Amino acid sequence: MNRQHPGYVVALTGGIASGKSAVSKRFEALGIHVYDADIAAREVIAPGSDGLRAVVDHFGAGVLDGQGQLDRAAMRQRVFGNDGERRALEAIIHPRVRAWLHDHASADRGPYCLLAIPLLAENMTHYRWVDRVLVVDAPESVQLDRLVRRDGIDEGLAKRMIERQASRADRLALAHDVIENHGDEAELDAAVDRLHRHYLDLARAKR
Repeated sequence: MNRQHPGYVVALTGGIASGKSAVSKRFEALGIHVYDADIAAREVIAPGSDGLRAVVDHFGAGVLDGQGQLDRAAMRQRVFGNDGERRALEAIIHPRVRAWLHDHASADRGPYCLLAIPLLAENMTHYRWVDRVLVVDAPESVQLDRLVRRDGIDEGLAKRMIERQASRADRLALAHDVIENHGDEAELDAAVDRLHRHYLDLARAKR
């Protein structure tokens, strides 16, 4: 892929269980490409990649499974509670994820594209090149309920998962646009349609 400057790019973020996937799917249904940081994180350490080679060089072949893929369970054990090892892994993966997202945004030929970046607030300094930030927001009580039901976990664990992320206030401070997602499908459809038209106008103005 090339390294040219991307077209119009919207970074989509939100807290865990805020409804980012529901919003992404609606933009995709409108013909907009969504490039997901979670997918990028898997791609950059796929078998045969230089990312996986870098992981093995640092951590050893014991982090691979029988198929030569990263054994995620073994890696989680390796870095859990070890900040040095966790930072070493992030230093391998995160720059490659950023490059993957930039390359895909640069190659995109749609009117605009979205980058789904769950940890945008924690890493915004690396994404100053995006044109706009869209935050999917939900009250913590809604997040908790969704997490408990979705993942089958208890409320205590759900709270700890939310607390490990950037605060709701930190995310909203970055936002140019906010979708309040309380679970009403019709309201979500209307919000995405409105923003889609707005982004088309902004993208045309940038050209």
